[in-house]
Parts: sequence; structure tokens; C-alpha cells
Amino acid sequence: MEAKKKLYRSLSDKKLLGVCGGFAEYFDVDSTVMRLIFLFLVLCCGVGVLGYLICALVMPAK
Repeated sequence: MEAKKKLYRSLSDKKLLGVCGGFAEYFDVDSTVMRLIFLFLVLCCGVGVLGYLICALVMPAK
């Protein structure tokens, strides 16, 4: 039986609060890709900052 993956803020791969690093670990991609997606959401949609702050508050640290 496979263990369930959990989403955590990264303590080792972080620039601000570790949210992008945590998503990168969860989806098994490079953290730079997650940071570029976040930057795209901030510049194009404007929802990136709010989403990042909500994730930083809700996601536990690893």
C-alpha cells in the first residue's frame, strides 16, 4: 500500500515562506517551475499573492 503524500511548506527549499518549495516537493518538479507559475499568476491574474498568503497560513511546516 502506497503512503499518502502530504503537502507541507518546505524548510530547506524556500525563498520567502517555503510555499513554492513545498508544492515543488509534492508534485515532484523543480522549485523554479513553481516559482515561475506563481510569478505568472501574480502578473497576469493578480490572484497569486492572495493564494500564496493563504497557503502560507494554512500549510504546516515540514
